[in-house]
Amino acid sequence: MDQSHIRNFCIIAHIDHGKSTLADRLLEMTSTIPKREMQQQVLDRMDLERERGITIKAKAVRMGSHTPNGDEYELNLVDTPGHVDFTYEVSRSLAAVEGAILVVDATQGIQAQTIANVYLALDNHLTVIPVINKIDMPAADPEQTAQELVDTLGFDRNSIIMVSARDGTNVEKVLQAVIERVPPPHGNPEASLRALIFDSKYDPYKGVIAFVRLVDGQVSTTQPLKLMSTGRTAEVLEIGVFTPDMLPVEQLRAGEIGYIATGLKNVTECQVGDTITLSASPASQSLPGYRPAKPMVFAGLYPVDTNDYLPLREALDKLKLNDASLLYEPESSAALGFGFRCGFLGLLHMDIVRERIEREYGLAMIITAPSVAFEVVRTDGTLKTVASPAQLPPPNEIAEIREPIMAITLLVPSRYLGSIMDLASEYSGEYKRMEYLNRAEDHQSSRVLLEYNVPLNAILADFYDQLKSRSQGYASLDYTFIGYRPARLVKLEILVNGQPVDALSSIVRSENAYQEGRALVQRLRQLIPRQLFEVAIQAAVGGRIIARETVAAMRKNVLAKCYGGDITRKRKLLEQQAEGKKRMKAVGRVEIPQEAFMAVLKRE
Repeated sequence: MDQSHIRNFCIIAHIDHGKSTLADRLLEMTSTIPKREMQQQVLDRMDLERERGITIKAKAVRMGSHTPNGDEYELNLVDTPGHVDFTYEVSRSLAAVEGAILVVDATQGIQAQTIANVYLALDNHLTVIPVINKIDMPAADPEQTAQELVDTLGFDRNSIIMVSARDGTNVEKVLQAVIERVPPPHGNPEASLRALIFDSKYDPYKGVIAFVRLVDGQVSTTQPLKLMSTGRTAEVLEIGVFTPDMLPVEQLRAGEIGYIATGLKNVTECQVGDTITLSASPASQSLPGYRPAKPMVFAGLYPVDTNDYLPLREALDKLKLNDASLLYEPESSAALGFGFRCGFLGLLHMDIVRERIEREYGLAMIITAPSVAFEVVRTDGTLKTVASPAQLPPPNEIAEIREPIMAITLLVPSRYLGSIMDLASEYSGEYKRMEYLNRAEDHQSSRVLLEYNVPLNAILADFYDQLKSRSQGYASLDYTFIGYRPARLVKLEILVNGQPVDALSSIVRSENAYQEGRALVQRLRQLIPRQLFEVAIQAAVGGRIIARETVAAMRKNVLAKCYGGDITRKRKLLEQQAEGKKRMKAVGRVEIPQEAFMAVLKRE
């Protein structure tokens, strides 16, 4: 199709504002999917996505549309996730399109992720179409939401479209706006092939399947390809488009979105953000990439059964083929045996990976408390990145420790302002600015935008839960990594029965070490089951014990069978019991339950 009749666009929004429902209506209206096959969240193919009602992976689909004057248009839609953990997915989608539909819930108004997504779209020079959804809800206030879009993000009031994706109201206006406002692609079909890889998946028969946006040139199944960053060549097994199922075609041309089955068996050879060109006539310059995935949260994954180590490696290998943002490397723990240190985009990403491994591969796992990556400056001047407390050098070799800092944006109703500012201060937040988004007649209904710089290690635990609790669910959060900052940090070690458990260790601020160590050993005393011997739980900093709790031993009444008689008989039985307990304590192993590892995350 001629490029002037192609429109590439994505849908962006805060989580649960109705992106997937709007995508359903667009597919229904363009007859891309027959009505008998329609279902809710039709583009969300994973069970987890459907159960949780969220989008985890971006989805592409080609739709056809006819204007009243008979012109036919090719519309390529990319549906994106809404959770802040998957901003990486959103950035990949934005790099492949020219326009974005911004969906805002009429019952909630602008949220933190709404603002972040708009800035991402503007950074990519996209045309943004504002859409206010859920106008049919009883609590909807579309006029107030429209005013927020005008005042906060500078949209023209006449450009805002009011819709109800649930019942289809005004959805045809969204299609019309995409055709009229989103510019067509401007690639050169006669130039050397340049195709941007914006996603990928692995197929056991076709190898790595690259999801591509063709910027210049064209590709067919007869032309061998070359990946510009690695120099690797590949044969084209199949090319096609998304309908949303994969439909093979003979050719893809500049401006179109589709897929290329490369036959490659290693996903690292076909990286997201790379440029595909022709092996025979390669392009002189690769396409500008977008920011690569940067894991922010690290945790250890260990099989409950040590015989499951190799199956766990295979499970991670297969997940990695379909999730470019998952990183992992082998590690061992004295308490848990052999496992893997994994890097995730956030806590939700970690939870999704854990649940997929348990469901799809039937493996029982222990996952350690999440931590973040620190930068350690050694006394000899070298810089080391530390992703777990076990990797921290001895104290005498450390000159400085730097912690990752996040710029967080909070959007809260003004009636909760004091409580939320107290929360940010409790989590070592550095105040940046405050702005009222709207001044309602009722001052309590005004909404306030707050910006803080907060250590990632501080907000990792339960900051989001506390935020929702203190605002009764009305506050929203977005965060962005901005860099590392020096801080006074120490390694808090936990010893169980005299043995250090590195999976329970953490890196904390030195001024908080005693309080956190005391609170942690108290929680562990409740979680670790009683043994036949006394178990000491200790918190230590730099080899010095700062807190201790004891799990009392279970005791068998060895005197129950003695009915009177000489005291020496009773004493002998008690001494034998004491000797057995002492021997048991020396060789006994304390089984630590999964709940104990997650206790590190809870605050008093």
